[in-house]
Amino acid sequence: MNDIWKGEALADLRVNGQRLWDALMELARIGATEKGGVKRLALTDLDRQGRDLVVGWGKAAGMSVTVDQIGNVFMRRDGTNNALPPVVTGSHIDTQPTGGKFDGNYGVLAGLEVVRTLNDRGIRTEAPIEVAFWTNEEGSRFVPVMMGSGVFCGAFTLEHAYAARDTEGKSVGEELERIGYKGTQVPGDHPIGAYFETHIEQGPVLEDADKVIGVVPAVMGLSWYDCTVTGMEAHAGPTPMHLRRDAMQVAARIIPEVVAIANRYPPYGRGTVGMMQVFPNSRNVIPGQVKFSIDLRNVSDELLNTMHEEMVAFVERTAAESGLEIKLERVSYYPPCPFHPDVVGAVRNATAKLGYSTMDVVSGAGHDAIYAARLAPSGMIFVPCKDGISHNEIEDAKPDHLEAGCNVLLHAMLERAGVV
Repeated sequence: MNDIWKGEALADLRVNGQRLWDALMELARIGATEKGGVKRLALTDLDRQGRDLVVGWGKAAGMSVTVDQIGNVFMRRDGTNNALPPVVTGSHIDTQPTGGKFDGNYGVLAGLEVVRTLNDRGIRTEAPIEVAFWTNEEGSRFVPVMMGSGVFCGAFTLEHAYAARDTEGKSVGEELERIGYKGTQVPGDHPIGAYFETHIEQGPVLEDADKVIGVVPAVMGLSWYDCTVTGMEAHAGPTPMHLRRDAMQVAARIIPEVVAIANRYPPYGRGTVGMMQVFPNSRNVIPGQVKFSIDLRNVSDELLNTMHEEMVAFVERTAAESGLEIKLERVSYYPPCPFHPDVVGAVRNATAKLGYSTMDVVSGAGHDAIYAARLAPSGMIFVPCKDGISHNEIEDAKPDHLEAGCNVLLHAMLERAGVV
């Protein structure tokens, strides 16, 4: 037993923040953009270079590497009892077309820094520790999003994922093979004892409250809809107002209600219309059809279902009053994801032990931890990002905040894995 790491000495353990920052900056050079961001789409040559770099770092840290059939990578540091399921941390290294240096990448390299710190200090854990990165989390090149973790947990089949194609007709299966990351392990056959994901918040809450660590008890659920209002296109000049069947004006009645519904269910109600298509889209033609997206979110099934029912009722009432056909189709649904109290508790304990300012932050964005939570106790750690901006080349975070989140990860993982 390594007595030096008992008691107070273990409480003083910290990661090397400069090494973490340097690793983030080196990875960010692969696919670097002129505006300071990163474009490293899933399963491209740049993704292969990023994967090779991270895997090389893992091997240099003494970790063994396993790749499954959907390209998820697991880098393992053995424990003293390898019969125990590993305590896993990770995220993703693929990016948006105009992505930043930290989204996903931070979670992977924070895990690597945990392992490097344990190696530096000669600390052994009872359970193995693993660092994972999941395939195509962003969904920028291939749909669905969170593909690797989704296949891993059985949310959809490997065959469905393999068949997904990008805009050039290239498939996931073909591209995995091409870049050399089509592994042999069956997704889901890899055990997980607990899963932690460290991430920039991707929103402004922590920065606004001047807090360093966000403890994440849950991820909001979401309902996505396509709403289509069909009227009749006609000439904008000769057609009197009372004789028009103007699809745009009816759509304009629905859109504010999306926001109103969200505001009726605070603090986590969200309502967004982010996409609109107008036909025929001419300045002197009354719109005959308007199709737009609706995004509703909240933290519980009960609240999200209530918002759904109110949206449906309003659309039906508007159709009856206007006389226009309105089609509301729910195209996607992700239920709210509460995280496991033991893992959330480990994050709280680590944050308190380290003395960082903290608050609870319910995530409004999807993460691989949502799918991992279906198979193992899971949780997340948030740190602030500048102005709450993410999925943007100007995405930024303070080195000391990134270091703090990694320190919380280190101590939370040690609580779950056990120090011997």
